[in-house]
Amino acid sequence: MAKYRVSSAAALLVLAGCTGPLDRQLSNTSFRDRIMPVGAEQPKSVLRDDDPADAPDRPILTDSSEPAEYIRYAMLSSPEVEAAYQRWRAAAERISQVGALPDPRLKVGFFLDEVETRTGPQNAKLGVSQSFPWPGTLSDREDAAARGAIARWYALEAVQLETAERVTNALYDLAYLDAATAITKENLDLLASFERVVRAQYRVGTGSHPELIRVQVELGQLEDRVVQLLSMRPAYEATLNAALNRPASSPVPTITRLPDRVASVDVEALVALASHNNPKLLAIDERVEQQRHLTDVARDAGMPDLTIGLDTIFTGQAGTSSIAESGDDPILLSFGITLPIWRDKYSAGVRESIANRLALANDRSALTNRIAAQIHRAWFEHTDADRRVRLYEQTLIPKARESLEASLAGFRSGNSRFLDLLDTERTLLEFSIAAERAHADRGKALARLNTLAGRIIQTKSAQPTSTNEVQP
Repeated sequence: MAKYRVSSAAALLVLAGCTGPLDRQLSNTSFRDRIMPVGAEQPKSVLRDDDPADAPDRPILTDSSEPAEYIRYAMLSSPEVEAAYQRWRAAAERISQVGALPDPRLKVGFFLDEVETRTGPQNAKLGVSQSFPWPGTLSDREDAAARGAIARWYALEAVQLETAERVTNALYDLAYLDAATAITKENLDLLASFERVVRAQYRVGTGSHPELIRVQVELGQLEDRVVQLLSMRPAYEATLNAALNRPASSPVPTITRLPDRVASVDVEALVALASHNNPKLLAIDERVEQQRHLTDVARDAGMPDLTIGLDTIFTGQAGTSSIAESGDDPILLSFGITLPIWRDKYSAGVRESIANRLALANDRSALTNRIAAQIHRAWFEHTDADRRVRLYEQTLIPKARESLEASLAGFRSGNSRFLDLLDTERTLLEFSIAAERAHADRGKALARLNTLAGRIIQTKSAQPTSTNEVQP
């Protein structure tokens, strides 16, 4: 009967070490809410070894695909996003590790010389013990690990935003390149028609040789420009393919005009938005809270740990059978505590965590300042590009077209020189390409503002209409 009691008590101690500490308390929220923001969803990826039936479908990218489809493709395929996700998972796995009790200890001893007692000879000794940290230690460790996991989640969100920005920038650069190539080819065809006219005039004696040479030089320069633009496309394609995790030489369809949107919030509102939504700032906030819990852990480390043990001694039968307790195994219940007498190291641990927390607080202030400065710069680039788009498309390009038509009519009637026609054609070309560059700069700056703000900011149509509806 005594042996049965010892076995049962030992089993209970082992189970206590396996299932959880005595002072562990479950949070009112679920485990999921402890390791990621409320409402967040785990990202999917084609890079994981999951069930093929559960693998997400990547969108098929065509010349009519929207930027959102390219971004979704990148989110499902990006190794940077997947690496950040796995780091978050690794951080989440820390909670179960730091919240568990120390492993129980099992001790076995044999008497080299049997000890004779009144109840019989003592042959061997068996004991099991379990240590329990100071109450609150395990929950503080869990809370610290949970904060670290949420910080990793925000780091994942930062990588997702940066990946979306990379894709958007590559798309706008490609859209600019394709538009500039098309515009230059159109001007090349127009200049070629001019060259044929001047050459015909020169043959019949009504044209001048310098004009013919000038138009042929301009024609050669435009041909070289077209070749240069076409040669640049593989490099631009490689940039987009890198963001999509595809081979650098993967074909990319022609990018048509991307959505024309402008921010509908002012720069100060964006700075305020970033202070509450930028994932890098939120990650530091979680690290600060993590250090608060680690400060409590450091204080708990200076408190004694409790150890409870059960021991039994295997005893043989006594030589005198008349003894009632003959052969009974004695049971020993033991208690022990650690003696944290070296106070300097525990005080140093507390000071370390406090210093780390103060360092993180200053890191946040510095990062907040940098983000505010970057928002002001991106805001200027966005609004300046929008100003240039409107200037070129509403004023300069229409006037340049009007000037070209007037010069062409004057040249045909003999009232203007061919060089004037050539200058107006070149001016229209430069204005048209500059307008496309401004379109790309405006879109890239908006993507940068989204990344810095930590969310998709409100925008409105960039087209000059009487009512521009604000969209999130």
